[in-house]
Amino acid sequence: MLNNNDLALIADKGITEELIKTQLDNFNNGFPSLKIDSVATVGNGIVAIDDATASQYIKKWNAFKDNGGTIEKFVPASGAASRMFKNMFAFVTENKPQPETDFEKNFFNNITKFAFYPILNKACVEMYNLNITELIEASRYVDVARAMLDVKGLNYGALPKGLLKFHHAAAGTVHTPVEEHLEEGAQYAASNGVCNLHFTVSPEHRKEFKKILDAKVPNMEKVWGVTYNVTMSEQKASTDTIAVTNDNTPYRDANGNLLFRPAGHGALIENLNERDAQVIFVKNIDNVVPSRLRNTTLRYKKVIAGYLVDTQEKIAKYLQLLDEGNAPLKEILEFVENSLFTHNAATTSMDEVALAQYLRGKLNRPIRVCGMVRNEGEPGGGPYLAYNNDGSYSPQILEAAQIDENNPDAVALMKSGTHFNPVDLVCYIKDYKGNKFNLKDFVDYKTGLISEKSKDGVAIKALELPGLWNGSMSDWNTIFVEVPIETFNPVKTVNDLLRPQHQ
Repeated sequence: MLNNNDLALIADKGITEELIKTQLDNFNNGFPSLKIDSVATVGNGIVAIDDATASQYIKKWNAFKDNGGTIEKFVPASGAASRMFKNMFAFVTENKPQPETDFEKNFFNNITKFAFYPILNKACVEMYNLNITELIEASRYVDVARAMLDVKGLNYGALPKGLLKFHHAAAGTVHTPVEEHLEEGAQYAASNGVCNLHFTVSPEHRKEFKKILDAKVPNMEKVWGVTYNVTMSEQKASTDTIAVTNDNTPYRDANGNLLFRPAGHGALIENLNERDAQVIFVKNIDNVVPSRLRNTTLRYKKVIAGYLVDTQEKIAKYLQLLDEGNAPLKEILEFVENSLFTHNAATTSMDEVALAQYLRGKLNRPIRVCGMVRNEGEPGGGPYLAYNNDGSYSPQILEAAQIDENNPDAVALMKSGTHFNPVDLVCYIKDYKGNKFNLKDFVDYKTGLISEKSKDGVAIKALELPGLWNGSMSDWNTIFVEVPIETFNPVKTVNDLLRPQHQ
């Protein structure tokens, strides 16, 4: 099936023939839906923390930092902003003489409020010899949108979100998400005066990220009193997956070449696995707010980080007792069930040797504490208690596509969810002896997704690896903590930048 050109291509990518076969088997067989025990709610998999307890966890986090704990902030930042401008691309394509939809009217009626307005105005003058006001007065709305999207203008339709002007900042300046993450990192993730940040970027935009960092970091170091250690990595070519036609045979272009596609954010488990801190914060590039609105975010980042450190200390103590052979097995089992929300009916029939082995397996894993926000009418992916391969069930973040839509009970459970996942994670990736876990050992490879795409007008299917915070962290110890909705401020469309949280 694979010719010499194919073999050379996959060798160059670092992909094996065996992996290609596995991917084709996945297309043919699909992925199983996950069996769910229940939706995670407060008291059943989600922890609600009162103010007094939150303050204790903040103290715990500050002590970890003061004692030289190693910390890094990991920000997936390679995704293009094309979907953010989907509505405006449609506006240009349809060549409308004026705004018609509510979205279009909102964009143009409030265009001066966007942080990128000054540079868009400059782009319009350079492209058309008219400013935005003059173009709008001449009903040339489409030209304004083109100046924002086209490569001859701002090229915002192709750039990643991290490089866009998001917010107005002090002294008339504006900030990109990269700058907001730099500030955030200094405020909760710095230890011994050093703030480590890691951005995953696309190869074609790496130079632009570096340009922003080179320009902004020196001044931010003075403002925040830290030394930044900023690194970048790219999604590995070896994580690309083969594309197939509707009959599950490899797609080939007009020249007979195979097509490989990036495999979604799950591919970034490889990048995360190369980081070497004890504690790593994971947060999406677009979930940022200006400094004046950041206090709630900062507080709860410290809360969930303190909760993580506290949990890790308890786990380390229990593992040391298991090593010594005098562990209180009943107490540890209660901790696993009541604090880690991991249950297995088989434990009732285990002897002490088997129970000790089971508990060691459940404790000696990477840990993550995930902030969860109240669901405000968007049922779908979120926190659940789902079954694992060993028959136990534990907290898992699931996407809607992982749930069997033909199972009425599973659908009803999904719709009854009280919380959803804002991608607000803090992770502990070293074991109780200080050795780094191999994170790839904890991936559930049966939790990938198949999506429908098109290439040159041909319908194709693409394979996504288990999501970074879904199947890629399936076998971690996972704790859900309720956090305020104010900590979740994503920018899914350009008009989200008009919301008060981004003004």
